[in-house]
Amino acid sequence: MQTHVHIPDAAAAREAADLIERFGDFAADEAAQRACRSRELGNVLHYCRWRQIQRFIEHLGNAGPDVTRH
Repeated sequence: MQTHVHIPDAAAAREAADLIERFGDFAADEAAQRACRSRELGNVLHYCRWRQIQRFIEHLGNAGPDVTRH
């Protein structure tokens, strides 16, 4: 079964790449923390954006070697 992850724009993919570069294996955790901070501030749009980035990073990390990434 294939899982699809929505990334809203190229900037979100760049943010994910930046987190991966800066935080390595903890990049998804950092995105989750940023989502929580946004939620605490009442910023629903940023909360959703960081959750999407978190899912994207997790998807990249969980994808096997035979998975095509576009």
